[in-house]
Amino acid sequence: MKPMPWTPFASLTETLRALQTGEVSSEEVTRAYLDRMARLEPRIHAFLAVYPAQALAAAQAADRRRQMARHHPDEEVPPLLGLPIAVKDVLAVRGMELTCGSRILEGFVPPYTATAVQRLLDAGVVIVGKTNTDEFAMGSSTENSAYGPTHNPWDLDRVPGGSSGGSAAAVAARLVPAALGTDTGGSVRQPASFTGVSGLKPTYGRVSRYGLVAYGSSLDTVGVLAPSVADIVPLFTLMAGADPRDATSMDVPVPDITLPGPEAVRGLRIGLPKEYFLAEGMQPEVAQAVQDAVQHLEALGAQVVEVSLPHTAYALPVYYIIAPSEASANLARYDGIRYGPREAADRMWDVFYRTRGRRFGPEVKRRIMLGTYALSAGYYDAYYAQAQKVRTLLKRDFEAAFEQVDVLAAPVAPTTAFRLGEKTEDPLAMYLEDIFTLPANLAGVPGLAFPVGFDAQGLPIGMQLMGPHFREDLLFRVAHAYQQTTDWHTRVPPLAHLEG
Repeated sequence: MKPMPWTPFASLTETLRALQTGEVSSEEVTRAYLDRMARLEPRIHAFLAVYPAQALAAAQAADRRRQMARHHPDEEVPPLLGLPIAVKDVLAVRGMELTCGSRILEGFVPPYTATAVQRLLDAGVVIVGKTNTDEFAMGSSTENSAYGPTHNPWDLDRVPGGSSGGSAAAVAARLVPAALGTDTGGSVRQPASFTGVSGLKPTYGRVSRYGLVAYGSSLDTVGVLAPSVADIVPLFTLMAGADPRDATSMDVPVPDITLPGPEAVRGLRIGLPKEYFLAEGMQPEVAQAVQDAVQHLEALGAQVVEVSLPHTAYALPVYYIIAPSEASANLARYDGIRYGPREAADRMWDVFYRTRGRRFGPEVKRRIMLGTYALSAGYYDAYYAQAQKVRTLLKRDFEAAFEQVDVLAAPVAPTTAFRLGEKTEDPLAMYLEDIFTLPANLAGVPGLAFPVGFDAQGLPIGMQLMGPHFREDLLFRVAHAYQQTTDWHTRVPPLAHLEG
């Protein structure tokens, strides 16, 4: 049977196959995505910057290299040669503006490239642009971007989640086959859930943070968003691994991950943490879709076990002490002297005050003040030190659970995508969107989100799997088995069909 002609709706693995067989060139693939962006991007605003000339030049170079390899069989071809991707605008790429969605870095172009990005460039990817993000990755809706919000491709009046909302929306609308995001408290998994794509938060230390603009240094991870789990694996395996430029990266071997059939889940123990299904404000359709997905895995041969993570309720307050404290320290460097534009003043201190006061957005200021207070004399022991102790208890909850089960399954967020502006005036309501994702970051364990259904309004619902440290392969195995026997991950937003 003759294969279907390549289109931007092809999966990443299908696109790589088409490039490898010569069915389509990298230039043709890149032009197709760029043309699609030109039509749809003004309505979605997934990107802060697109680099068509650079992308096409890189694609043409990839085609020349592949053509040369055909004449020289001994010539090694990079595994992702000619594949277009997007990068969240908190990761440095040499020669591309790095704003972190903030006016305080407007116009800043880094002289180096983040390790995770460089490893993909070495593997042959083509970077088409930088995606929108909540300012300094602080947010759950991508509404905190100083350059305007991103719209959810499933409903343009709704948020795509955050802070990697631009990357998630770009993948969901098939503007790129994959995109890099970051996850400090759920910022890959929650937007993946809201936009109906798959998203990986790796184990803390699995992927280098060098070149990632720090928000919460003990929490930040670099992840991947793509339509399916099978599309994430090749990018993850190339990005992962120790990096001497990141002292927190771990020298743990990266396994050669293969994705077996659905029978691979037979006998695996899947834990359902009861605390994740008792949260106030849980949308019934979300709980039902997750339970249905777990039952589907049970029908494939998995064992389902109820477990308890008893300190789950403390994750939200612990996170909103630790993360702002780390942000307060990390963002002190943005003073109008060393990076980005400077607000003029006669005295040095007034330069600091004006630059930070005028160019940081309200959410960033809020978190800096929260963190500065928690670290201040007389309050450090009462807040930050106590939060770190409870963080240890949360980590022990996961360790105890993984003595009973292989992976944990839970909702990603208590609701589906909410309307733009719905929670902007109520920071606590916004923070509660991360209630199910924060624990994995505090414990440092990997998490993988993927679509498991839709609500009555046609909005995607996601489920997350969490596993022991450095066992991303287990998460891939379970999620791939689910995706081989369901089709939620193949659904595309109506918007993506408008001019498809």
